[in-house]
This record gives sequence, C-alpha cells and structure tokens, in this order.
Amino acid sequence: MVAVTGHIGVLRDMTVEIEAVDYANQLTRARLVPDTPEQVLRTLVPDGAISDTDSSVWTFELAGVQKTAAGGLLKLLNESAPGALLDVEFIPKNGTGNATYTFTVSAKPVPIGGDQGNQATFEVVLAVQGSPVPGTVS
Repeated sequence: MVAVTGHIGVLRDMTVEIEAVDYANQLTRARLVPDTPEQVLRTLVPDGAISDTDSSVWTFELAGVQKTAAGGLLKLLNESAPGALLDVEFIPKNGTGNATYTFTVSAKPVPIGGDQGNQATFEVVLAVQGSPVPGTVS
C-alpha cells in the first residue's frame, strides 16, 4: 500500500490573518466549511434519479481565547460593526507549496466571559462572502 502524501496531517503551524494580523496564537480552531445543497428526485424507473447540486455557501469557524486587550481577535470582532467586511488569509499548514485560501468574512460580535475557574474562550461562525480563492504558499 502506498503512503498518503500531500495531506495536512496534524493541525499545527497555521496562519489565520484577519485584516493583515495573524491571530493563530489566539485560536484553537480555524475551519472553512462548505454547505453544498443537493436535491435528488427519484423517478418511476429502476435506479432512476434526477439530481441537482447547488453552489456552495461557505462559513469560517473559529474558536479561541478571549483577548480583550489590543491585538485581540475578540476585541476586533466586538469592535467591528456587525456585517463589516474583514479580509482573511487562511493557511492550514505553513510551508512552501502548501495551500492558502483568501476570502472575506462578515464580522459579528462574540460572547465575553464564562465559568469561574475556566479558561475564557469563544466560538464563532462567520459568513464568507462568495467562495474562498485557493492559492499556494510561495
């Protein structure tokens, strides 16, 4: 059996630049997620089906620590007007020749606070405008 090559492997050494600032050191999750609706209509003949696949709608899932001071992603999201457009460059695995994705997300505020004695974290799902544009790390 041939070993799989070119896969991301263990997720570490990411870049998540939002408005030209890398927030990877504040994040525990960064994930681009497509939602691609598909309709299938079964016909009356055996194995008959008519299918239609629609365009994908993308979201960008983030989870991280609550840094409310200068340079914090939580601060940026909460101080941006809801719906403000933020430019993103996402590199799931740094290294020459690896994939990079650029796109724009709509800002929205995230919760602040949490349970006594626990790390203060947040999770947010941001809407991507259009589709991510793939590229390659040079």
